[in-house]
Amino acid sequence: MGSYLNPGNFSFRGSLRSKIYVDKSELIAKTNEALCTEQRYICVSRPRRFGKSMAANMLAAYYDRSENIEELFRNLAISKDSSYKENLNQYDVIKINMQEFLSMSGTMEEMLEMLKKYIVLDFEETYPQVRFRDEKNLIQVMKDVFSYTRCPFVILIDEWDCLFREYKQDREAQKKYLDFLRAWLKDKDYVALAYMTGILPIKKYGSHSALNMFTEYSMTDPGELAEYFGFTEQEVSVLCEKYEMNFEDVKTWYDGYRLIAHRQTGNECYSMYSPKSVVEAMLRHKFGTYWNQTETYEALKIYIQMDMDGLKDSVVRMLAGESVPINIGTFSNDMTTFATKDDVLTLLVHLGYLTYDSVDGTVSIPNKEVSREYVNAISTMNWHGVAESVESSRKLLEALWNMDADAVAEGIEKAHEEISILQYNDENSLSCTIQLAFYFAREYYTIIRELPAGKGFADVCMIPRKKHPDKPAVVVELKWDKSAGGAIEQIKEKQYGDALKEYQGKLLLVGINYNKMTKKHECVIETMQK
Repeated sequence: MGSYLNPGNFSFRGSLRSKIYVDKSELIAKTNEALCTEQRYICVSRPRRFGKSMAANMLAAYYDRSENIEELFRNLAISKDSSYKENLNQYDVIKINMQEFLSMSGTMEEMLEMLKKYIVLDFEETYPQVRFRDEKNLIQVMKDVFSYTRCPFVILIDEWDCLFREYKQDREAQKKYLDFLRAWLKDKDYVALAYMTGILPIKKYGSHSALNMFTEYSMTDPGELAEYFGFTEQEVSVLCEKYEMNFEDVKTWYDGYRLIAHRQTGNECYSMYSPKSVVEAMLRHKFGTYWNQTETYEALKIYIQMDMDGLKDSVVRMLAGESVPINIGTFSNDMTTFATKDDVLTLLVHLGYLTYDSVDGTVSIPNKEVSREYVNAISTMNWHGVAESVESSRKLLEALWNMDADAVAEGIEKAHEEISILQYNDENSLSCTIQLAFYFAREYYTIIRELPAGKGFADVCMIPRKKHPDKPAVVVELKWDKSAGGAIEQIKEKQYGDALKEYQGKLLLVGINYNKMTKKHECVIETMQK
């Protein structure tokens, strides 16, 4: 039907023929459900690296009636769904990449005029027999076409929010853009389904949104679409077996996004992986940071250095492996309106730099790949103490392995002095400092805070990864204004070693105490065989 009305099929066909493809076709069943209900407006917001365009191309290929592509779906999961045949190739499809139009335009007004002009031209070429009442009015043109064909449209808009990302400060342009989308799409008989993808949720103005007819699915509330936001753990496990890659390493590098679908039968949690990162790792047979192919640490840097009360403290705690509480309710769904640190952190969730736990109401850094971007950003900022602590963590880990208690105490002391951002007044802050000081240990260990152990909780447990069987396991007990020796005794008394049920080998018992009077750390290290 024309380059702007029907561009999706070939890219989807190419994806099916590529080396790595994960069957996400059951997403179609969800959009088919929307066709049969009042929920025929869907907006999906997720980070750029999570394959939004692929989903839009798949929907275009499935719904478009200008070409029979049943062979593409014959062996996919959707072919077994009851709604499959009913909607296959039954609609006129309009698929638009809004970023392309914005890139070719100088202003928002110019972008919309170009968009309307090109779509109308496609209609004129496709339906020369239709008499258009007003060729300059896109809405009227679409009404005329629908009146002639009696076939409603599936409208797919990719990168719908690009204007909000590039015209961040222009509120009037944003409002006019939303008004255009509402006038074009809302309550129109010619719309069978409107499906938009982007990074940001729909912008809020005042107490309501101009596009309040859309059902939204996002990184903070993925709803029933949670499993389609990226690659699931089961899918990644199959890929690792096929491409002979270590699944444990893939989890360390790319796992960590926890998307929760709240169902009547209970919550269902999905471990979500970025398709871009997983595909790159499989094809290259190498684990690394593939984030910078779509984003740079400069984008992250802009937000984490904002002068928001408690923001730096939260970022440092998350870099140390903690989760921090957040209120996502005040976020205005744009990239400029920040009233509190929670608004900044919520934006970072939508950008993919944080993961959100909707049950606990907390955010954290998801994985090693993203954590490295934080380190990259911080290394170019004035957070010198944090950056230096991360750099020094390699030597600190070696001191631990050598059972050099004085060097460990000295290293933690140095980290404490450098990380002045933290409010250092309890065991929780001490734990955060120690985890940041041992940042490099994540290369060799799975680090768990407050691991249930015997009669109590070990403050920090370091369990060697399977590929590093030569490294000792570590149990750390923290004390605040008591004694490091007492910490060691507590480890023995509460039988913390039994927590490592599957581990056999050398075990380091580490007691660390902070003396409030002298403001010094002391460390005692003992060893045992398990």
